[in-house]
Amino acid sequence: MPALTDVPIKLIIGAGKAAPTPPVGPALGSKGVKAIDFCREFNARTAHYKPEVPIPVKVNVHPDRTFNFSIKSPTTSWLLLQASEKQKGSDSLGKGRFEKQGYLSELSLKHIYEVAKIKKTDAAHSDMPLKDICKGVISTARALGIKVVP
Repeated sequence: MPALTDVPIKLIIGAGKAAPTPPVGPALGSKGVKAIDFCREFNARTAHYKPEVPIPVKVNVHPDRTFNFSIKSPTTSWLLLQASEKQKGSDSLGKGRFEKQGYLSELSLKHIYEVAKIKKTDAAHSDMPLKDICKGVISTARALGIKVVP
């Protein structure tokens, strides 16, 4: 008989806005977790963020239906779009049309550095050099149609 293991669930929820409605309720309820308990704890732990900031969260549901979760910093694309004051990225994503249509906006390397410092707080990036994180942020910016200037 296979051993019971934790079940990971990945969600993106607005800071302080977790509610036992979709997507949270069904995702946790199907694993036997009381969504309201998760929502209370998540909202308390994200109270210091501005409302509606999309927060990636990984919930580990244990075999006894208890859970723990870890919160990450907002997504790189969201941070870049906020810095560029745009609502969404380019419609020509990955289609090589930037040369004809131009970039949506420009960000300086200072903006990239600030986003990279935020991403460095995540456990996944804590051991990475800031230079490497900046390279990843620049790649994401280009994919969104944001030009990075010195």
